[in-house]
This record gives sequence, structure tokens and C-alpha cells, in this order.
Amino acid sequence: MKVVILAGGLGTRLAEETAVRPKPMVDIGGKPILWHIMSLYAAQGFNEFVVALGYKGEAVRDYFLNYHALSHDLTVDLASGTAQVHGRNDVDWIVHLVDTGMNTQTGGRLKRLGDWIGEGTFMLTYGDGLANIDVTRLLDFHYAHGKTATVTAVRPPARFGGLQLDQDRVQRFTEKPQSGEGWINGGFFVFEPEILDLIPGDQSMLEVECMERLALEARLMAYRHAGFWQPMDTLRDKNYLEELWRSGNAPWKIWDLPKVRGLLEAA
Repeated sequence: MKVVILAGGLGTRLAEETAVRPKPMVDIGGKPILWHIMSLYAAQGFNEFVVALGYKGEAVRDYFLNYHALSHDLTVDLASGTAQVHGRNDVDWIVHLVDTGMNTQTGGRLKRLGDWIGEGTFMLTYGDGLANIDVTRLLDFHYAHGKTATVTAVRPPARFGGLQLDQDRVQRFTEKPQSGEGWINGGFFVFEPEILDLIPGDQSMLEVECMERLALEARLMAYRHAGFWQPMDTLRDKNYLEELWRSGNAPWKIWDLPKVRGLLEAA
């Protein structure tokens, strides 16, 4: 099963970083956030990716073309111009890098990937959000309901301290509470291929033309994920993810969990 990652947007709210590189290539712990997203899928057995490129897509191409050289020690013979990469390969991913246009919207990018996706069920997520989601349970949920699409519903991340007021008096102060007001789109979709028929062209937004229509037609289901989820929309978000990684307690780093490693070894 293929995993589609939308990685072509401008990332204007993270302009401090995206002026020189696309948002999915912004580093968390020395690795692009795109690598982290792919790692959480690969840790659960899904290692074929179709990456929709757009803004500064050459940076993503260069990263994967030079992945071994960037990730391992090198010996370079300057006389002959040859280089030897030391150490064994640590990933077995298949990565399709597809130019989907500079100004194409999310739905249009997906439409352009039709030939790469094929005729089967596929997964899709954005190139700027992390979660400790159990992808196998997500797929089981999708297959059980039999509808066209599944969206992962998450709670909005807590960004600010919460205040409960009685006129001007603070009744309650809660430091960065988890929001309990509803669910939002957290990405991590599962789609049947007929969703491509709902996308008319490049300027179609997946979240508007497709998802709103599917909801009205009762063809969209929500998988509730109550665990960790965090987008990287701003520099504040980027710094928060960096702090989690440096602490050694990054919740999305499921590829280091013994349970996941054991399941993969058994398979």
C-alpha cells in the first residue's frame, strides 16, 4: 500500500525557515520532518511513498538522491573523484518524487498522482504533522466501515494557558490545557481510489471539494486519535517539536518502541 505525502505548499506561516527550503525539509533533531513522518509509517510496515512536490521541490529531490552520503561516513578520493559510503543502509523505503506544480492546491496535487497511486486503497497525510498514530488500527477501522474515505480526527493542540473568567475575575487558570472543544482534521487519511473522480483540477482543495462532498454523501468516516498530534505551522511549533526530540521523549518516535520492532521482526 502506498502512502501519499503532500509536500508542495509554501509554508508561509513558517517563513523564518521556508524562505530557503520547503516546510517538509525543516529539521527536527537534525532530520527533515518529512523523514520523521515517513519513519512512523515505515516502522509499521508501510515503506512505499509518493511525495507530491511543488515549492522548492528540488530540495526534497536532492535530499533523497544524496540520502546515503548525507547519512553515513564518506571516503572521497579527490584524484579519481570517487566516493565510498561507509555503513549499511538503515532504510528500505521506495520513494516516488513527483512534481505536482508550484501553485496546485491539495486536491489538484492528489489528482496529478493518479497514475502513481494505482487502483488500490492508499493513505495520505500532510508533510508537516506528527503523531503517535497506530496506522494498522486506522486501516482496520477504514476497512470495517467500507466507505470511500477516513480522516483522522484529533483534538486541537493546547497553545496557550486557559482562563475561566467571571467578568474581570479569573475563576480558574490552567496552564496550556488540552482543548476539549471538538475534533479537527489531523491528516492521516485513508482513501479508496474513486476519490480521484471527485477532483476536477489543479485548483481543487482536498478539504473543500472532496471532503465536504463526501461528508454530505455519508461516505466519510472519522477515526478518533486521542494520542499525541502536533502540526508544525509556526516557529513556535517547530521549537516545541525540537524540544520534545532533544528530551528523548518524542511521542511520535514509535520506531524505537520494542512492541513495534517485535511486530516487524515477526512479519
